[in-house]
Amino acid sequence: MATYGSKPDDTPFRYQPGQPLPKQFGTPVHCAKISRDGLVYVCDRGNNRIQVFRKDGTFVSEAQVAPESRGSGSVHDIGFSTDKGQQFVYVSDANNKKVWILRRTDLAVVGAFGRGGHFAGQLTMPHSMSVDSKGNVYVGETREGKRVQRFRYNGLATRAGR
Repeated sequence: MATYGSKPDDTPFRYQPGQPLPKQFGTPVHCAKISRDGLVYVCDRGNNRIQVFRKDGTFVSEAQVAPESRGSGSVHDIGFSTDKGQQFVYVSDANNKKVWILRRTDLAVVGAFGRGGHFAGQLTMPHSMSVDSKGNVYVGETREGKRVQRFRYNGLATRAGR
């Protein structure tokens, strides 16, 4: 499967840090979710990126998340915040053992939560995720984790001094 809404070709599809992004998906469509405004968000786990398309396949934008990640890649699944405009995209990252928070308008990383470990709130291999109607984020862990954790939404906070 090709990225950018184009036909597949035979170019290498695994991202190498410092090199241009490949035109092929690294892990063909590891997840795909549609936002309320009809945009399709595709997880390209192997290339550490999210690509956004219109429903007709027209490429809209892309962004890498933790681009230096190796191994299983950084974009395993996504979920949207529950505010009217779905202002944020949550990204489960099994490689770096966290959930990234991206601003949906430009896919810039604005925060993260979780860290590696086996205790409550820590993550071993966050793989799948979902967001409920109250904004709580559920993260399913695979391999050693073998659990689902709920991260309770407490509202948006601002940094001191801003």
